[in-house]
Amino acid sequence: MGANAWVFPPAESADEHGVVGVGADLEPETILTGYSQGLFPMPLEPDGPIAWWSPDPRAILPLDMHVSRSLAKSMKRFHFTINTAFTEVMKACADPSRPHGWIDSQILSAYSRLHELGWAHSVETRNESGDLVGGVYGIGVGRMFAGESMFHWETDASKAALIHLTRTLRENGIILFDVQWMTPHLSSLGAIDLSRSEYLRRLDEAVSSNP
Repeated sequence: MGANAWVFPPAESADEHGVVGVGADLEPETILTGYSQGLFPMPLEPDGPIAWWSPDPRAILPLDMHVSRSLAKSMKRFHFTINTAFTEVMKACADPSRPHGWIDSQILSAYSRLHELGWAHSVETRNESGDLVGGVYGIGVGRMFAGESMFHWETDASKAALIHLTRTLRENGIILFDVQWMTPHLSSLGAIDLSRSEYLRRLDEAVSSNP
C-alpha cells in the first residue's frame, strides 16, 4: 500500500456531530489511514462531499457477545460464506429504499477496491437453497475490524451473519470490533458505547499489532 497524501486532523477535534473534516479522497491509502486514526468516511448526502467522522460515544461489539437461545436456534437454518459475494452484500446494504441510506456510488466503488486488495470483507448468510438472504461487510486494519453495514431478506439473517463474523474475528485474533454508532438492533446484540478517548486507546493497541 502506498503513502497517504492527506493529513487528517486529530479525532479529538471532531465537532458536536462527530465530523472531523470534509474532503480528501477515497483512495485505499486514505481510507486505511483514516481508520487507523479513529476516523471513517461517510458522505454528507448521497454522492455528495465526503465527511470523516469520529463519533463520541463510539459503539463497539464485544467479541464474546451472548447469543440468545432463539437466535442460536434460528442460525441452524442458515449456512455462511466469507468473501464470496462482497459486491452483492454492499449493494443490498445500499438499497435506496432503506431509511438513512448512505452507501452511494463512490463508497461502493472505494470499498470494492479495498475488497480486491484484501482489506474489506463480507460474511454472507445463505438459506438451505444457497440463496443470499443476509450479510454484513466491513474493513480490517491490524487487529481491529470495523463493521460498516448489514442487511437481511429473511428474519434473523443479518444477526446470524454478525454472530458468525464475531466468531470468525475472535478466531483470527481481532481484539476490537468497531460498529461506529449505537442502534437498537446492535444494542439488542450486546453492543456497548465507549468514550472517544477510550475507543482511541483500544484502537491504538489494535492497530499497532497484527493478528
